[in-house]
Amino acid sequence: MSQQTDYMDFKRANANISFDQNIEQVSGYIEYTFDILKDIDSIYIDAKNFLHQEVIALDVPVFDYEYDGKHIIIKSDFKKNASHRIQISWFAKPKKALYFIDWKHDDGNKQIWTQGQGKYTSNWLPSIDDMNDKIEFDLTITFDKDYEVIANGKLTNKQINESTIIWHYDMQHPMSSYLVALAIGKYHKKVVYSKSGIPIEMYYYPTDSLKFEPTYRYTKQMFDFLEEEIGVPYPWQNYKQVPVKDFLYAGMENTSTTIFSDAFVVDSIAFIDKNYVNVNAHELAHQWFGNLVTETSGTHHWLQEGFATYYALLAERNIFGDNYYYWRLYEYAQELLEQHNARQSTSLLDPKSSSTTFYKKGAWVLHMLREKVGDSVFRTAVINYLNKNQFKNVETDDFINEVEQASGQDLDAFVEAWLQAKKFNYDAALKSLEKSVFIQEYLMVDCTGYTSKCSGYLLSGISDEAKAKVVSQIPNRLQKKDFNNAVKVRQAIAKNLPKVPETLKKEYETLLDDASYLTIEAALFGLWNSFPKDQNTYLKKTKNIQGFNDKNIRTLWLTLALITDDFEPENDALFFNELLDYTSSKYGFEIRMNAFSYLMWISSCGETCQENLKQATKHHNWQFSKFAKEMLKQLK
Repeated sequence: MSQQTDYMDFKRANANISFDQNIEQVSGYIEYTFDILKDIDSIYIDAKNFLHQEVIALDVPVFDYEYDGKHIIIKSDFKKNASHRIQISWFAKPKKALYFIDWKHDDGNKQIWTQGQGKYTSNWLPSIDDMNDKIEFDLTITFDKDYEVIANGKLTNKQINESTIIWHYDMQHPMSSYLVALAIGKYHKKVVYSKSGIPIEMYYYPTDSLKFEPTYRYTKQMFDFLEEEIGVPYPWQNYKQVPVKDFLYAGMENTSTTIFSDAFVVDSIAFIDKNYVNVNAHELAHQWFGNLVTETSGTHHWLQEGFATYYALLAERNIFGDNYYYWRLYEYAQELLEQHNARQSTSLLDPKSSSTTFYKKGAWVLHMLREKVGDSVFRTAVINYLNKNQFKNVETDDFINEVEQASGQDLDAFVEAWLQAKKFNYDAALKSLEKSVFIQEYLMVDCTGYTSKCSGYLLSGISDEAKAKVVSQIPNRLQKKDFNNAVKVRQAIAKNLPKVPETLKKEYETLLDDASYLTIEAALFGLWNSFPKDQNTYLKKTKNIQGFNDKNIRTLWLTLALITDDFEPENDALFFNELLDYTSSKYGFEIRMNAFSYLMWISSCGETCQENLKQATKHHNWQFSKFAKEMLKQLK
């Protein structure tokens, strides 16, 4: 269909939504209010593969409509400057954008959640795929009273009936349709308030109360920091965060309602290795960059992802310090250099660029631009950019023009070098990084050609990152004293020394006591593999450790227990059935991937395992379905 935003403007949508989760169906009716900007004989609303749709024109006396499988097309003599209302009723069984989780399992984590980024919301809600038409969405959702319903905006009313609750959510400002969201499940929540008084609602599973604090650690601090750093008040009524099972990405910045993968729900030990902090800050930054101001098209996607990546780094810098900030920028630069060396570099303004380009090169552009014009000018430009374009759509020039006006500088050369050029300016980036003594020290350390100096590095005052670099370069020259180090350095030792020499056995065994699931996982396998006579001892010591939410340690432990000849042979069936059970769909796909991989490793992916693999090939998470398809090929 042709672009229609020049001819009409959808202003408001009131939707009433209900579900039949047993047949994975959504139904309801939605009322749209819209203005006609130019005379036109038809308008359309996106609606993909609906099973039923009906249009009632509330104030259009003569009209007709048709449905082509993708659009509801409403025909009438629409005149400039007129305003109209229409109502659409529908039901659909969407294959995208709305996901029904675990309703076929009595003991599953039953959920319904949405993921609309791109042009997907129209798979379950009659809406507008064009992100340039921003609409105020108010959602009324009816569902089983035993479940929580979370959606965009402020909860203004809960009508409690005998078996259901009707939830009324109100939005005060417009947004693009891809940011419409809801999540339904069994949750508890805690609420804190920002310095500016914004309610921050943090949801969690009832069984995860002990994981609440490490999962949401630093949330309020980051919220307060970003409001102050960006210089524009948080634009929505509240901020909600909801973990869900089998999410498609790390997180999604739906307006006022971030949905994120429950893989980031962590305990205090897991927090050291894998936490929600960066994703938390990234999705929060999107509430300004992406939601308040939205790209006009993919050409300007960096205005969303580059900004969110950069401001997330600033929020983490506020928590973890300058060294962390420069280290992350260094890692981004290395990834961009690898992309360049693989001849995969693209312009930041190429809509087909990779996530690495949009996110990490975009963040680097903002870092370099801020260095070029100075902190004060940069912040002034960002404030003006957001205030002038709030609730609108933007292009790169809208931002660059504000920086030029605030700085008085001509940025044509900068734009050409950093935004338009395919190549990442690695040398310039490294020169910027070398302003950090921390990075200077890291780059100085080089033990690829071993010298006597290298033996002293691991007990010196250099950074843990530099020490980990040394460990990776001289794993076969490690000494007992080198284990007297911080968790991250010991983790590097565990990862880089899978075959442990007898002389380091005692020291290496202490790694099993570290507060790091990655270290314990690597050390368990390293010790089991290196000292066959002590395998039982190591298995007994780690028997009750689960690890991350993906059960990384438990699935490894079960596998090793099964292939250790004299370890509890009477429990072999029990161990095998537990590992096999983890391949079933009642578990998250991360757990299933681990279980499938280990069963394949020990050549034990039998009939049930293969049936579960076949089922996994149809999973909504494309990464998991691809994994399952490739594994099935290996079995043939």
